[in-house]
Amino acid sequence: MIRNILITGGGGYAGTVLTEFLIKRNYKVKIYDNFLYGNFLKKNKNVKIFKKDILDYKSFSKACENVDAVLHLACISNDPGFDLKPGLSKKINFDCFEKLVQISKNNGVKRFIYCSTSSVYGISKSKNIKENHPLKPLTDYNKYKGLCEPVLFKYADKNFTTVVARPATLCGYSPRCRLDITVNILTNHAYHNKEIKIFGGDQKRPNLHINDMCRAYLKLIQSSSKKVQKEVFNIGYRNLKIKEIAKIVKKTVEKFFRNQGKDQLISLTYTPSNDKRSYHINSDKIKRKLNFRPKYNIEDAVLDLCKAFKKKKLINTFADENYYNIKVLNKIYK
Repeated sequence: MIRNILITGGGGYAGTVLTEFLIKRNYKVKIYDNFLYGNFLKKNKNVKIFKKDILDYKSFSKACENVDAVLHLACISNDPGFDLKPGLSKKINFDCFEKLVQISKNNGVKRFIYCSTSSVYGISKSKNIKENHPLKPLTDYNKYKGLCEPVLFKYADKNFTTVVARPATLCGYSPRCRLDITVNILTNHAYHNKEIKIFGGDQKRPNLHINDMCRAYLKLIQSSSKKVQKEVFNIGYRNLKIKEIAKIVKKTVEKFFRNQGKDQLISLTYTPSNDKRSYHINSDKIKRKLNFRPKYNIEDAVLDLCKAFKKKKLINTFADENYYNIKVLNKIYK
């Protein structure tokens, strides 16, 4: 039985929420993170923190002791961040990956869950992108995320279960919040500026509430090895065009204000864009094999963010650089 979990990148946007989710279910969690964006984790006797670099293999090996499963979230995320310093980004996202897998296996870890991305598919005209769809990444970030997957599967055996998750773009509130991803960007502008600027609008984006991400990863932890060994799972909810997402955000934020006794309209403005990235995914496999179905939607994510804004959990949302990965990395990489 898996009870002791190591999360690389456990101090990030996704990792912070995932950590709280797991400790509430009586898991013991080790966090391996350099905390570039700060540490928003609550102190808990069942959480042990290793404030270390992912390239520090000696420290990583120490962290892997008495661990049942590794969830590998750590990376330089998204295209702009990767492109700031491609050489270092490649080391973090790809070059070190095989070594981390080897160290995990040598330390007796039973399961390695690699958190990839649904953007590895690139642009496709197919309306039904399943896990066996060819990977045609447009950027180095997506390329190297995809190249890690077969590396992991090389090490699979009866004592070492390997599984890959390809989640859609996340959305919703986190104590270490990001306001540089689609739904969160639009909600921030709608709430504070009463305006949503849409660049292009016809690009499709699959989305996933951050709480559903946690639920899906729990499935990957708890499912039998027979069901997940060397498997890849798309994890998404709705494949919508940017302009469709914007309309949902507009409607939800307006409703939130009405419930606060304010009659506030949110305007939509459209601007042409050269960003042609458009992708959508089929997530039937995880439903069929692991009985996973999303419980939350985009409206829930928008509402959670609005509540956080109102309660001042998120302040200076345009000026504070820590909400924007690229701004933090830009300062570090100068």
